[in-house]
Amino acid sequence: MRARPATPGDAAAIARIYNEGIADRIATFETRLRSAEDVRAWFDGAHPIVVVEDGDGIIAFAAASAYRSRECYAGIAEASVYVARSARRQGAGRIALAALIESAQQAGYWKLVSRIFPTAPAWH
Repeated sequence: MRARPATPGDAAAIARIYNEGIADRIATFETRLRSAEDVRAWFDGAHPIVVVEDGDGIIAFAAASAYRSRECYAGIAEASVYVARSARRQGAGRIALAALIESAQQAGYWKLVSRIFPTAPAWH
């Protein structure tokens, strides 16, 4: 497994993994599935997105997004990590998060925040 910066060409794979997280109800409160076009909009040039690949393609991603619009939060981003069903519990999420932290530091962020489900929600 190796991490690399994501490109807009990765949007379909990222959307597939994100939508698995929505369907499984273990990674997000979101309920609306995302298209590749939706994901391409995440590439704003300011917030890093990384993917993790294995021999079969993209198996995980981590993305930074805006945390708050106030100027005092300019160096803080929200972080999300998603792993394909077939690759969960194999370390891909850890690799994605480590790569995102490094990319965020290089982009000038000094803090990443996240809301993480420690276990599957009761409503799963």
